[in-house]
Amino acid sequence: MEYVTTQGVEVPALGLGTARFDSPDACRRAVEAALDVGYRHVDTAQSYGTEGAVGAAVSTADVDRDHVFVTTKLSESNRGRDRVLESTRQSLAALRTDYVDLLLMHSPNSTVPLEETIGAMNDLREEGVVRHVGVSNFSVDQLRRAMAVSDAPILTNQVEYHPYRDQSALLETCIDEGIVLTAYSPLAVGKVTSNATLAEIGDRYGKTAAQVALRWLLQQETVAAIPKAAGRDHLRENFDVFDFALADDEMRTIFGETGGPIDRLRDRLGL
Repeated sequence: MEYVTTQGVEVPALGLGTARFDSPDACRRAVEAALDVGYRHVDTAQSYGTEGAVGAAVSTADVDRDHVFVTTKLSESNRGRDRVLESTRQSLAALRTDYVDLLLMHSPNSTVPLEETIGAMNDLREEGVVRHVGVSNFSVDQLRRAMAVSDAPILTNQVEYHPYRDQSALLETCIDEGIVLTAYSPLAVGKVTSNATLAEIGDRYGKTAAQVALRWLLQQETVAAIPKAAGRDHLRENFDVFDFALADDEMRTIFGETGGPIDRLRDRLGL
């Protein structure tokens, strides 16, 4: 496992996403298998309906709780101060844990002042039941606003990011500010598997197109990825990305797939 280290925090660079499982049992089995394979980062959310399954798997795994980085997210309806506090305690109960490593706002919200939501999240951090706070689906401007109103550092902004999605402006900001960009849907819901460019690069290393897409993300400064997978073979494939590295020209080629401006990132990523 590799780690993204920022703000004195080590975040496992590869995690398991748990959105859109067919059933809680399917999610629990996937998390159990992932932890057995070697994953140490599990992402869930109040709105996914998978916190209980994640909690069941983590609490019974042959892995110390302190060695598993668990993230959950506040749902849209839980943004007022009282709901932040109450719903987070409900999440802790479902997750069978005394703390979560990371609590995120799942998306921007215009109905509750950002200061109120972030303030309550900071209070939970002060209490010790939340170790770090962050956001999800925030633009550059929204991220900067969250940073401005939070007493605690914003550890991550979790957004959709893959070879078809240009996030260069946000990545540039995250690098500059020492914030983890956590990529959800990093395989573009399976679309990368049929990408000829990724497959051609993968052939040079004996890797699949999906593994190349994940490696491309993990070689970017401050980027972590949380692909969803259910079966053990798929979990192993996603995890088997730490024994090779893409060349600079290959990284640039894949950046070309996003349609994003590589020039703004060339110096920051050493390309």
